[in-house]
Amino acid sequence: MRVGVLTGGGDCPGLNAVIRAVVRKGIEVHGWDFVGFRNGWNGPLTGDSRPLGLNDVEDILTRGGTILRSSRTNPYKVDGGVDKIKQVLADQGVDALIAIGGEDTLGVAKRLTDDGVGVVGVPKTIDNDLGATDYTFGFDTAVSIATEAIDRLHTTAESHHRALVVEVMGRHAGWIALHSGLAGGASVILVPERHFNVDQVVSWVERRFEKEFAPIIVVAEGALPEGGEEKLLTGEKDAFGHVRLGGIGTWLADEIAHRTGKESRAVVLGHVQRGGTPTAYDRVLATRFGLNAVDAVADGDFGVMVALKGTDIVRVKLSEATAELKTVPAERYQEAEVFFG
Repeated sequence: MRVGVLTGGGDCPGLNAVIRAVVRKGIEVHGWDFVGFRNGWNGPLTGDSRPLGLNDVEDILTRGGTILRSSRTNPYKVDGGVDKIKQVLADQGVDALIAIGGEDTLGVAKRLTDDGVGVVGVPKTIDNDLGATDYTFGFDTAVSIATEAIDRLHTTAESHHRALVVEVMGRHAGWIALHSGLAGGASVILVPERHFNVDQVVSWVERRFEKEFAPIIVVAEGALPEGGEEKLLTGEKDAFGHVRLGGIGTWLADEIAHRTGKESRAVVLGHVQRGGTPTAYDRVLATRFGLNAVDAVADGDFGVMVALKGTDIVRVKLSEATAELKTVPAERYQEAEVFFG
């Protein structure tokens, strides 16, 4: 059997760990051949590929990013895209695909399965917003990076007695903001799932100043003030219809400064949350996902995604995994509010 592997969407710590696990088990246990498609779905669209052997994955466990590179290519936005993929797979003798990605990449995987291509999905996103899995790899690393940044910002905020607004990633789901804010001892946490009242935020900030501490406000990039609109870096949409968000941190810092008379600054962590070596947790989770994805291919169980349920790795239908985003429930956010201000 010859198996193709690709990584799509935004890069994420742990992608290489999945590739390593897939290739090692596939070769050493089953004797399969592997081909890596470059740049997400653009690889099987254009035939851009490379062989993957044991030597190619020997030292990639700790490396961030992906040796296969990535893109946000959507083959269903390309004329004849599905037929091109089928032809490339036939020409290269590929019997099955393992697609590693988030909602967009796996959404394509689901549609390709419906169109007769054998695909197994592996959930990847730092946002932890994929349904049907308790956690995605990359999330723990992103939270750890954001938490370390918040820890460092506490000291400079206290030194200057200023408010610092930390903008983290999270378009529709506030998991990074919630977890890093709690772990970093933030004074306020703002998530996309709950529109915030600026007056209330200012009240929490002032309460913190009254205690003679400097407030740290963690805000997800997709968080919205009541009656407000998303802050966009650009109105241009990608192949999956997403615009680039950004700017809520700067806007909120300006509002806080204006309303309190206190110095306020914004810090946008941006892509640093995606970069660098994965945490031990993400390396292990990514490895387990890769090993179990190989089992699914060996069983001919296509149209599924491997998922974490409790401590077990299970298989769920791609249709279930991509049906809806996993967002922060109200009760989880309410638990955190006791620490605000």
